[in-house]
Amino acid sequence: MAVPLKVLQIVPSISLVYGGPSQMIRGFSKALARAGADVTILTTNSNGDNGQPPLDVPLDRAVEQDGYQVRHFPCALFQRYKFSPALLLWLWRNAFKFEITHIHALFSPVSSLSAWICRLRRLPYILRPLGTLDPADLRKKRWLKQIYVALLEGPNLKQAAAIHFTATDEAKISERFGASTPHFVLPLGVELPAPVTDRSCLDDLAIDPARPLLLYMSRIEPKKGLDLLIPALEKVAASGLDFQFVLAGANPQDPDYEQGILKQIQDSTIAARTIATGFVTGDVKAALLDRADLFVLPSYYENFGIAVAEAMVAGAPVLISNRVQIWDTIRETDSGWVVPCKMEAIAAALTEALSLPDRREQCGTNARNCALERYSWDAIAERALELYRQYGRLF
Repeated sequence: MAVPLKVLQIVPSISLVYGGPSQMIRGFSKALARAGADVTILTTNSNGDNGQPPLDVPLDRAVEQDGYQVRHFPCALFQRYKFSPALLLWLWRNAFKFEITHIHALFSPVSSLSAWICRLRRLPYILRPLGTLDPADLRKKRWLKQIYVALLEGPNLKQAAAIHFTATDEAKISERFGASTPHFVLPLGVELPAPVTDRSCLDDLAIDPARPLLLYMSRIEPKKGLDLLIPALEKVAASGLDFQFVLAGANPQDPDYEQGILKQIQDSTIAARTIATGFVTGDVKAALLDRADLFVLPSYYENFGIAVAEAMVAGAPVLISNRVQIWDTIRETDSGWVVPCKMEAIAAALTEALSLPDRREQCGTNARNCALERYSWDAIAERALELYRQYGRLF
């Protein structure tokens, strides 16, 4: 019997408040465990950046979950920086026990210093940037990031065993800072949802079952293109087309921006058509995805867009910008509409989608088939294990 590959996953946090990039680690690790790997997630108990209490979890102790282990460590000083000396000390002492480490996120103290320790301890590591090498993202806090690159992230990139991108376009546009490190493209996966047999939870949200439902389900932050989507919806409403718009999301890291968006909608012509649910999970999330006639995400940049894949596997057609880096897959499989980041283009696509229910239905079928074929966690995990064996150290 083959000895299981010992894999370490390092991520700053797996709290739900940080959205898809953090949450995907759970599905990925579960699938890796099913494929025969011995997986440990190393993370902190960070649970938001605005005074929320940390996660109520056991600290510095292995907790079994879905076939893998999770070890949480406390944050020092402020949660928002996700800096944990205890985590780093544990990694220093235990790095020799693993064949490879998969580090998720750049420009984060836990991720960057973990890569540094892996270099010192000669443990091969793979970096997944989560879109942080996108030129648009690098422009934020530019000078600070340049210093960070010179001290840590540049050497980390150069000495990584490989860089993990989740879409071909992400690999093309990402800044490497002179590194010639090998890379591979491996998409994120989605769990197959259970059939939704009861939508009664939507009654509490006052959702009309007879009207077309446009669904935005993602974090409420500037890069998501809400400044384009809201006026586009206003333009469509002015044309006389009927719809209801569900804004499902929040931003605990920047509540002022979230409140600004809600105020903008409240003062707009689509206020009566809009239902703002806040962050949703469980049955409500599943029911909304199942009920959606069109999923919308016109982001300015998105390295993958796990929310898009979740909508697709639920059978919803999607309307995304051509800066969501799986746009080529959407277009190739005719799973929805792909538009530039322009209000007029978004409005035109919304108008077409609302006017053509049969095309929406076909795109939804195509989207589900595409997601089942390309975003299966089990298939992704098998490919990941091949890559781990290629880039890891085997005893």
